[in-house]
Amino acid sequence: MIHCFSTRSLWPRLAAGMLTLASGWLIGCSGSDEVAVMGDWRRRSDFEGVARQAAAGFIINNIAYVGTGTNADNERLTDFWGYDAARNTWTQIADYAGTPRFAAVGFAVGSKGYVGTGLDNNSDRLKDFYEYDPATNAWRKIADYAGSARRNAVAFTIGNKGYVGTGFDGNYLKDFYAYDPATDQWQRVASYSGPKRLGAVAFVLDGLGYVVGGNNNGINQKDVWAYDPAQDTWVEKDEFDDEETVARSYGVAFAIGSKGYVLLGDGNNTVWEYDPASDSWSDDRGAFEGSTRSYAVGFAINGKGYVTTGSVGTGRLDDLWEFDPDKERDSDD
Repeated sequence: MIHCFSTRSLWPRLAAGMLTLASGWLIGCSGSDEVAVMGDWRRRSDFEGVARQAAAGFIINNIAYVGTGTNADNERLTDFWGYDAARNTWTQIADYAGTPRFAAVGFAVGSKGYVGTGLDNNSDRLKDFYEYDPATNAWRKIADYAGSARRNAVAFTIGNKGYVGTGFDGNYLKDFYAYDPATDQWQRVASYSGPKRLGAVAFVLDGLGYVVGGNNNGINQKDVWAYDPAQDTWVEKDEFDDEETVARSYGVAFAIGSKGYVLLGDGNNTVWEYDPASDSWSDDRGAFEGSTRSYAVGFAINGKGYVTTGSVGTGRLDDLWEFDPDKERDSDD
C-alpha cells in the first residue's frame, strides 16, 4: 500500500527525527496525486445573542455557555446563552450577575461555571468572579481573583481546580492562581515560565494545561508551555517552528481526544494540531472555513470542536462552526 503526504505535512515528523503515521495523517493517493485533508468544518446554528467579540465561556455537561463581550457599538454585555450541540440549539440563561464586561475568562469545575476579570464600561480592569449553577439558573459572587485586576488573561481546568493567569493590568503578566470551589479560595501557583503575555490560548491534555501564543510588548509569541499541577512546574514544549509566521494572539484553542488544536487570531486561518506523544505540531488539518477572525470563543463537545463569535476589523460576528477532525474534507472546500 502506498501512502501519500503533502510536503508541508513532513516538517513535524522530520523535526521529531522520524516519519510517523498518526490519526488524521494517513491520506490516500489518486491518479492525479490529490491530497485528502482530514478535518471538516460545517456551519451550525448561529449564536442567538447579538454579534460580539471577546466573550467568555465554559462547558458543563456537554452544554457550552457563552456570554459577555462587546457588541458592534462597543457596549459591554451581560447576556449569556447555552448551546446544546446534540440539538443544535441555543437557549438564553440568566444574565451574568457582575458588571458588564469583555476580555474576561471562563472555566468550569464539576457542575459549576466561573467567569471573571476583564474590562468594564469605563475600561477599568476587573478582578471579581461569579459562579453559575445550571441547576438553579443563577449566578452568585465568589472570592475575588487573588491576583491584580486584569484583562485578556487565560484560564483552564485540571481536576477540581480552575487556573487563571497571564493577561494585562497596565503591565504584561505571567502570574498564575488556582481556584478551589470547595474552599472558595485562590492560591498562588508557579508563574508561567515563558515571557509575560496577554491574549494567549489554552487547552488541557492528560492532566497538563497547555498555554500557547499571546502578545508581549507588541510581539506575538509562538512558545508553548505545559503546567503540571502535581509538580507545580511548567515544562517547555515544541513551539510553532515551521517556515510560516504562526505566532499569534487572540486565537482559540480546544482539545479533542488526545490532540490539542489552535487556530485563528491575527489573520491566520490555519488549524494547528498538537500531538503530545511526539511533542510536535502539524498543519495537516487545513484551514478554518469561516471568516478569519480574532477574539472568538472556542470549545469542544463530544469529539467535535466549535468556534463562534469574534471580530473582523470593527465588525462583530455571530456564526457558529463545527470541526470534525476525523471527517475527510470535501474536495470542493
